Amino acid sequence: MLLAIDIGNSSVKFGVFDNEILLSRFTIPTVRHQIANELNSSVSHQLNHTISAIIISSVVPELKESFQEYGEIFHNLKPIFIDNTFDFGTKIKYNPPETIGIDRLVAAFAAARKYGAPCIVCDFGTATTIDAINSRSECLGGIIAPGINTLSESLFIKTAKLPRVELVKPANVIGNSTISSIQSGIFYGYLGLTEGILQRMTAELGEQPRVIATGGFARLIAESCELLEIVDENLMLDGLQMIYSKLATNYTNFHE
Repeated sequence: MLLAIDIGNSSVKFGVFDNEILLSRFTIPTVRHQIANELNSSVSHQLNHTISAIIISSVVPELKESFQEYGEIFHNLKPIFIDNTFDFGTKIKYNPPETIGIDRLVAAFAAARKYGAPCIVCDFGTATTIDAINSRSECLGGIIAPGINTLSESLFIKTAKLPRVELVKPANVIGNSTISSIQSGIFYGYLGLTEGILQRMTAELGEQPRVIATGGFARLIAESCELLEIVDENLMLDGLQMIYSKLATNYTNFHE
């Protein structure tokens, strides 16, 4: 069984695959500087399969050593950490190519493989990234913006009297209380941000792409945004599985 791990800024997603079939998935909070023993205590009760390989995408460099030790100590396996040197089978038109986040590359790779190109992939997490892939499967880059929860928390932290609010879709744009006004400003403001960027990006792309949403807040935004055609909560995990299959096809021995 393959254990795919997507380490994000707020959460770590785990997926167990039997070939292309996702058998189970679960999520734990990202705890920076967590040691291997603590990591194992957090996940051991949720892993009920014998793991034969581990592949990891991470945007949290300080956790690499812990996950490396976790694989080696508790599974007797050396994890494969995907980085920008991996051959994604596409030209990365980002300047310089090695600076684009590995999460953006994995998501773009997975979206193009699963849904075809051209496509736009929107990852709604701690940060929101929206990236374009043209019909030649070239990863063009895109935008990075504060995530909707990051925006909400920033408003709470930076103001003296405004409360922290639940992230929901308000019934009306015109809020009749402080809480509903904040919720409206955050939700509909973020909806406008998403729609505006997608419209401008599509026009700039000059092609009609499929638009895929993923990440923790994808469904919340997609329910009110007709431009978001597909919500794929397993896009990153599926991408890691496809990368592992690509590696297995091309190489006899795996290296970190």
